[in-house]
Amino acid sequence: QVQLVESGGGLVQPGGSLRLSCAASGNIFSRKHMAWYRQAPGKQREWVAGIRIFGSTNYADSVKGRFTISRDNAKYLMYLQMNSLKPEDTAVYYCNYWGLTVASWGQGTQVTVSS
Repeated sequence: QVQLVESGGGLVQPGGSLRLSCAASGNIFSRKHMAWYRQAPGKQREWVAGIRIFGSTNYADSVKGRFTISRDNAKYLMYLQMNSLKPEDTAVYYCNYWGLTVASWGQGTQVTVSS
């Protein structure tokens, strides 16, 4: 079973930027479409952005034009560059497979956007 470890979160002012990273424990990563998800306090977990094995991407409307997802299959890494952050982006961010099945969820990384 792959292990997924998210990092890079923090406290940032509105309009600021953060870059999240997701490290996978095994080479199955390079054979999986991957995605970022987030869960805000009191809300259900939601899909944020997805990237297919060979790099094509999709984004939720709420982050389109502000967030960029990318991956490095050789290093089993995935990234989420977040620009023009808004208070409503505050959430715990998770990475996982993008599809009908998911791996065990990691601890996530907290992103707080506040002045």
